[in-house]
Amino acid sequence: MTLTDTGPERRLTVLHFEEREGFRQKIHRELDRWKDRFPRSKEARILLKPNLNNYMNALTGNTTDLRLVAAVVSYLKETGYTDITIGDGTNSGYFRHNISVIDFLMINRLAEYFGVKVLDFNRAESTRVIFHSEFRADVASLCLEADLFINMPKLKTHFETGMTVCLKNLIGCLKGQENKKKVHRDLASNILSLNQKIKPHLQIVDGLIAMEGMGPSRGTPVRLDTVIFGDDPFAVDIVCSRLAGIDMQSISPLRVARARGDLDPGLLADARAVRIENSRKPFVLDRGNFLVRFIHGAKRQKYFLAIRRMGPFNYLCSTRLGGKVLFSTGLRQDVFQSEALQCRGLKLDAERCTGCGKCSFYCPVELDLPRDFEDLEKKGCIKCLYCYFVCEQRAILFEGEFGFLKEQIRAFDSLTRSTT
Repeated sequence: MTLTDTGPERRLTVLHFEEREGFRQKIHRELDRWKDRFPRSKEARILLKPNLNNYMNALTGNTTDLRLVAAVVSYLKETGYTDITIGDGTNSGYFRHNISVIDFLMINRLAEYFGVKVLDFNRAESTRVIFHSEFRADVASLCLEADLFINMPKLKTHFETGMTVCLKNLIGCLKGQENKKKVHRDLASNILSLNQKIKPHLQIVDGLIAMEGMGPSRGTPVRLDTVIFGDDPFAVDIVCSRLAGIDMQSISPLRVARARGDLDPGLLADARAVRIENSRKPFVLDRGNFLVRFIHGAKRQKYFLAIRRMGPFNYLCSTRLGGKVLFSTGLRQDVFQSEALQCRGLKLDAERCTGCGKCSFYCPVELDLPRDFEDLEKKGCIKCLYCYFVCEQRAILFEGEFGFLKEQIRAFDSLTRSTT
């Protein structure tokens, strides 16, 4: 563990996990250090906002790890808090295609397991916020009203902004597609505006399996086994950039904030002083092909967005053929499959199983695997399939229909098994 206290008003911790180390226990011990920031009332409204950008699970580097969400929720429950919500406003494309990312990622099952609430910000009660004269948008009201707001982003590269961590994760607080589109009219500056009005109390970054390359959805998973805690999103994002080996000048919100003088010199010095235990090569940062870079250029994007919203273009982009064209050119990162997962059961092939314990280590609800395969339903399995995707021996057998997961299997199956 690398630890730094950056003064009485700023704190930051970098936790590194060893192979098969007790994950939840270590997260709980760290949360104990932050109890002074938690509400006194056990009836306080608590919000956890993970990155639920799409339906690719955390093992691909795309979304916040269910193990981390479970560890934080279990700590809050054990501490006595009774009003806990897991919420996000997922990617606009999935919202437009009426695909519930929250359901597909098994966030709903995890919430049911712990007895907490789930909220889709795209359909939530909202508040109109004036970020500046040209940027007014509806924000899920709970993001502004929660007594404890824990921001839980994924550490990954982003073809437009360089990286997406704490600062950019707040785009998910906006309600619906139209409000999210407004951010892209001046992406870096509007991300900073979001952070001036929406103020999480604690940042917990999922760097367990991060992503490099063509993020936020089409990159490559990178195993870091790291979780970062902090109360200042700028400091945490700078530390994450150092952890990834990416110059902060390549991360547009940080670059713009520094150019405008918004980064306090003391904060910058503190973030640079954090000792990073990282021996791997720097993350690959893929900005996309020429067409992607041209259309998503900061000076041109708002004009292309205006064209995109015109009736004929909007219709073409919503068709299956239009979606394939956009995906093949790199202009769209996601494949929107609405077919739900149908998991009728998981079984263990005892002859293939080596008893490595990997399936148990990755289980968000900490089932005693492989032994609990004999009675998964009664033990509380949430059917996230983490165990299935990490087994290198392919000793865990799936019964049912993969549905939307076919795309994940096509793109990430071998990577997931080898990376984890």
